[in-house]
Amino acid sequence: MDLPSSDNPWIAAGEALLPDMIALRRAIHEEPELGLHNPLTTAKAKAALAGLPLEIVDSRSTTGFMAILRGPANGRTVLLRGDMDALPLNEDTGLDFTSRTTGAMHACGHDTHVAMLAGAARALSARRDELPGTVIFMFQPGEEGHHGARWMIEDGLLDPAPDAAFALHISPNIPTGVFAGRSGALLAAADRFEIAITGRGGHASAPHDALDPIPVACEMVMAIQAMVTRTIPAFDPVVVTVGRIEAGTTNNVIPERAVIEGTIRSFSERSRRLAHEGLARLAPNIAAAHGAEAVIDIEDGFPVTVCDSRAVSLAQEVAEGLFGEGAWRTMPSPAMGAEDFAYVLQKVPGAMAFLGATPEGGDWRSCCALHSNRMVLDERVMARGVAMHCAYAEAFLADGFGEA
Repeated sequence: MDLPSSDNPWIAAGEALLPDMIALRRAIHEEPELGLHNPLTTAKAKAALAGLPLEIVDSRSTTGFMAILRGPANGRTVLLRGDMDALPLNEDTGLDFTSRTTGAMHACGHDTHVAMLAGAARALSARRDELPGTVIFMFQPGEEGHHGARWMIEDGLLDPAPDAAFALHISPNIPTGVFAGRSGALLAAADRFEIAITGRGGHASAPHDALDPIPVACEMVMAIQAMVTRTIPAFDPVVVTVGRIEAGTTNNVIPERAVIEGTIRSFSERSRRLAHEGLARLAPNIAAAHGAEAVIDIEDGFPVTVCDSRAVSLAQEVAEGLFGEGAWRTMPSPAMGAEDFAYVLQKVPGAMAFLGATPEGGDWRSCCALHSNRMVLDERVMARGVAMHCAYAEAFLADGFGEA
């Protein structure tokens, strides 16, 4: 990836800060932390911000925090967000700075998100006297299924709410240095379900004397797929995936119990509700048809990540203004992944965009994706990430979403 030479101060700032960002990213990568409490990562992020004219406001429920930069004019407020937590898997990349924590790895790029946000804080702080408003840097743990953004919001850290919010997410499966996004639904709601089926155990040689829950579970898995395709509109899609079936202990025993666990992905509250209702209706009735019992538990996950069209237009304008027309790609459809930045976007108009970071020499179409234990990135794109954060904040503080 060749960064164009430019007189733009944000591009220059990103390039100048790149060595420090790489060092911070690698330090975080080596010591990944899970969940809502990431004290080592928080300490590294705060150390990177030391000496800057920032007000630090800590979360009570998490180790997340807000760093607030106030310009001399009391104008608009824009929030920039970076998530901090890792994933529960063992790294197999062979990097010199590979994870030193068994069972944890930064396989979703959150280490780069922290480094880019810290870099943006340094770059914007250097020009604080020119800012016509306030920038809030949200360092947030617990994105990987732990609802960290929701906890920080419930702590009151978005009161009063900013006027706009923006986040970047690294992706190895987008061409290096390219930003991508879309108006409306960007990412899906992600809910979890578990169905516990109770039959009657017995000897495998005499299934007629038992009530085998395993065929019941198998019938449910197939019925779930039929339910989705026959009750939910194709143009408001839902994906229901069974990821775990657990039953039995050995080959010659019919177990008493079987458990099905899976995920529900949807792009609207209507399709989400239809899927929940369908599962709640399907599970107990199939079980009853076989004389068994089934109890279903549906756990709400992240809501749909919905991007404001004005914020997306501003992001595209900023990206193309910085790096040229080819720097932005409008996604033709949303992705089935999920993001808890959705909670922020429920309260504040804004957008999330992806930043391509295909590893050097790799093919963005086939290289290891996010959440892979072999996922690697081109760290140099962090310079573009800083420039994008800063230019977006500057543009919004100056003119909002371009309102007259």
